[in-house]
Amino acid sequence: MMSASAGQRGCTVGIAGFGTVGQAVARILSTGTHPGLRLTHVCNRNIARKKVDWVAPDVVWTESFDDLLDSPVDVVVELIGGLSPAREWIERALMAGKSVVTANKQVIAHAGPQLMTQAGQQGRHLLFEAAVAGGIPIVRALRDGVSGDRLYRIQGILNGTCNYILTRMEREQVSFAHALAEAQRLGYAEADPTADVDGFDAQAKLAILIGVGLGCAVRVEDIPQRSIASIAAVDFLYATRLGCVIRQVARAELVPETGGIRAAVSPALVPDTSALGRVEGSQNIVVVDGEYGGETAFSGFGAGGEPTAVAVVSDLLGIARRTPVMVDAAYQMAGEPQPVTREFTAPHYIRFMVADRPGIIAGLADVFSRHGVNVDAVLQEPGWSKAELPFVMTLDECSSGAVTAALADIDGFDFHVRPPFWLPMLTRGKKRA
Repeated sequence: MMSASAGQRGCTVGIAGFGTVGQAVARILSTGTHPGLRLTHVCNRNIARKKVDWVAPDVVWTESFDDLLDSPVDVVVELIGGLSPAREWIERALMAGKSVVTANKQVIAHAGPQLMTQAGQQGRHLLFEAAVAGGIPIVRALRDGVSGDRLYRIQGILNGTCNYILTRMEREQVSFAHALAEAQRLGYAEADPTADVDGFDAQAKLAILIGVGLGCAVRVEDIPQRSIASIAAVDFLYATRLGCVIRQVARAELVPETGGIRAAVSPALVPDTSALGRVEGSQNIVVVDGEYGGETAFSGFGAGGEPTAVAVVSDLLGIARRTPVMVDAAYQMAGEPQPVTREFTAPHYIRFMVADRPGIIAGLADVFSRHGVNVDAVLQEPGWSKAELPFVMTLDECSSGAVTAALADIDGFDFHVRPPFWLPMLTRGKKRA
């Protein structure tokens, strides 16, 4: 919401954080493509090093966030990342009567409901389209585009770094370490890739999608996540035999019996003809299932300065058009956090690496049988050394808890060269009755 005078002079913008995304936002605002938006302030550390000559000369450069709060800017764009001091800056901007646009997934995932309440009390906007899936307008799509449906399932590939690594391993049959090093050289992966490869980045994004799309609050830390680091090149050979590819998948669905949420972020086998399976490189996709509209997919570039900047500028344009502040419509995750069920029922893929000897498969099958799990098939690629022999067992649909319990017993066998590695196999989700 802006005053009448603000509407007459256009929407003035101050950017906090002049990294990759901040610079991309500034470039778009500096082109004159959107005359209703005017960049007036840039806040960043080491301004002398960051300052560029392609920004209009009347733009104020500062190292103090207080300068943005004391200025007449209508909207603060928070792009510094991380939980602190970003959350405090957003709170202070709202209290100072500024609307806020942010790309900060961690702040929105952990404190979205509180900040949205504060924004509503101040009559100001807090928009965060860029926090999930970069240039894909997924927040707006869930809030407006499919709001007439009743969504019950969300699945997505939400981390471009992981998707780039996995598709490189798939195409080139290289190791995880090789693909990661390549991604770091090309700027697709951070020097410390933990947040991406271990699933923390997708975990925060999934929490936001659960709030916006499924209308439930969840604690971010309650969503289990597994790393992609244990995937080996041989897993892609077996995935191909099964008509699948391997992707890091974030998924959530309503559990009508408990009123809670079933959610997880983990690598998984998905059919190579599915919407998830066709997404390659650094692209993202979000697939939602609704009771009336069925499956709807949204895909595009989920990372990078320019796609993310497009989402930021789109939010700015929404504010400049004096769109009414609608807290409930923008963010549904009010109330107490819902319980998160960690178990999914699905077929499973188990890859073993063993020193070969008679009786291994019989011993494994006996353990699975004792846990009520049925073995569907045994796959073995030829040409491997008996001293380090990979083979795969696929399991009929069963709970992830049953698989975990069986593998705990299987760990006691002495023929393992490497620990067993398991993945869920995600087939097309059933329409809810």
